[in-house]
Amino acid sequence: MSNEWPLWEIFIRGQNGLSHRHVGSLHAPDAEMAVKNARDVYSRRNEGVSIWVVKSADITASVPGEKGPMFEPSQSKIYRHPTFYEIPDDVGHM
Repeated sequence: MSNEWPLWEIFIRGQNGLSHRHVGSLHAPDAEMAVKNARDVYSRRNEGVSIWVVKSADITASVPGEKGPMFEPSQSKIYRHPTFYEIPDDVGHM
């Protein structure tokens, strides 16, 4: 059995943001301690309003080298792309 604490991924939502962003990782014995340590390490200037901690072992991610098979199927769904819609002249462009 390993005596090493689990690795936690830290996400912080800033004062002016609506989404959390990944800011780093740290080791902690449990989620409560991970939140406290994340506050001390990654939110020193009081810029955060919310902290999420997720065990690294619980994250499942796609493999960047397999992006073709993962994302190409959406290209075949033409209804997702507005290529066959005509924009009326009276609709302003941004």
